[in-house]
Amino acid sequence: MSAPRTALARLSDPDLREQSRPPVRRRGGGGGFGSLTPERARVLMLVAARASAITLLLIFILVYGTLFVSGGGMSGSSGAIAGSWLAVHQVPLVIGKTGIGLWPLLPTLLMLWLVARDSAQAAEPDCETAELGWVLGAAVGGPLLITAVCLAVADDAAAVVSLQPPDTLAAFAWALGLNLLAAAVGIGSRRWRDFADLLPIPLPDWVVPGFRAGLRAVGRLLAVAAALTVLSFLLHWSRIGDTYRAADGKFFGALGLTLLSLAYLPNATVDAVSVLVGGQVDIGPGSLSLFEIQGAPVPAVPVAAAVPSGPVAVWWLVLLAAPAVVAVLSGLDCGRTSRDRATAPWATLTAAGLAAVVMALLGAVAGGELGTFGRIAPSAVSAVLVFVWLAIAGYVGMLGARWFGSPAAAVAYDDADAYDDGYQDDYYDDVAEDDVAEDYAAEDYGYTADGYDDDEYDDEEFDGEGEFDDGEFDESDGEPRAAGHEESGWYDDEDLADALDAELVDDEAGVVVKSADSPDIVDAEIVEGNGNDD
Repeated sequence: MSAPRTALARLSDPDLREQSRPPVRRRGGGGGFGSLTPERARVLMLVAARASAITLLLIFILVYGTLFVSGGGMSGSSGAIAGSWLAVHQVPLVIGKTGIGLWPLLPTLLMLWLVARDSAQAAEPDCETAELGWVLGAAVGGPLLITAVCLAVADDAAAVVSLQPPDTLAAFAWALGLNLLAAAVGIGSRRWRDFADLLPIPLPDWVVPGFRAGLRAVGRLLAVAAALTVLSFLLHWSRIGDTYRAADGKFFGALGLTLLSLAYLPNATVDAVSVLVGGQVDIGPGSLSLFEIQGAPVPAVPVAAAVPSGPVAVWWLVLLAAPAVVAVLSGLDCGRTSRDRATAPWATLTAAGLAAVVMALLGAVAGGELGTFGRIAPSAVSAVLVFVWLAIAGYVGMLGARWFGSPAAAVAYDDADAYDDGYQDDYYDDVAEDDVAEDYAAEDYGYTADGYDDDEYDDEEFDGEGEFDDGEFDESDGEPRAAGHEESGWYDDEDLADALDAELVDDEAGVVVKSADSPDIVDAEIVEGNGNDD
């Protein structure tokens, strides 16, 4: 016997009608490789290859341009290209007897921006959640393949150039971690709700405002640190000329030093953030902070001219106002866009935690060993200080937003009793009245608050397949009657309400009404037979 057709008619309360519908599958069957369309496969190929191809093209231009200008041979070009690819991924290398782990951060950031952009473009609105995994795999697979090739080339080139083969595990770990992070950020910027659905618990409503405030705080700290770096350049302008003496007056030599300094400028900016928040930057055996300077040699590049030589000036302590102002602004953002209260500043703490994590990651990438100069990197305590600033001063800013903010924000969020799981108590009542007045209007469904519309249903028949029958509707008083229940009498208004809360099973034998024991039962299941018993 063939399966009957089943249609669910849900006459539900407003809170049930407001529940989100399951995602509509637009392409593919189960997200496997066979379900990928040719167009989708082309997009994944672009994600895997475009950012890496652009990076390799720039490396080719830089390496061959440098060899051509210097007049050197092309025999070591393959090793230089392989080493440059690994350097862009911040892989520590040993050139000759000098270990280098402090690589310029600007090329790395540009490459990660390309990966994040391509991943965000591939995460289309109609892309299924399973397909997002393919986007992540493509964003990581391409760079890992090129890294494997570069490791093999570096191993072969070790006999020609003074480049020692790097640690294979470290190379793959850096390439995997950086590209995976960039792809996740790119996809999350477009489809963060899909990531939230994968969590075992619902995402609290204060997480998103906290993340946004934390990212703004990081941007503001970096902007202030960049301005401080430029100011330090101007204050030590006389020392910049000394750094160009290694170029011997040659144009291309000076150009190379300038480009190298610009590439290291993001590293200097991250170090300046560490100094601003009250931490220190380790420079080999020495250090730099707002409270103390322990002298140490620095590389002879123009960007190093911004490093003050001391002694510490008292007015430097005024710079501590910068992180305080940034933290207060972050707290104001949380107070205006979230439900933070004095007893529950969760968005403020989320912003502080996110900013601390981001600055810790930037500090890990921006620092490293630099030959005889030792390790140059922000101290690990700097990330903790970022959290402390944004948590304490940010809490003050959040309270200011609550006390002196707009009246609308105070009415919307300050009354904790006005919310139950993120909704006002009277929300459902308002929605119920609006839905009955709009969703069941006479022009749409032929039904109003006063009953059925006489003009639409007076002459209709119901023959078991969607039409009204004259025997089922009494035109004398306009009251409907259930089929098969002529002896039970006509329904009054109360009986009609009970009938709407019943489950109607329509088969070839007729309509059977099952009374509902509870007025809260609001689901009606209509099962239509196909007329076949075999």
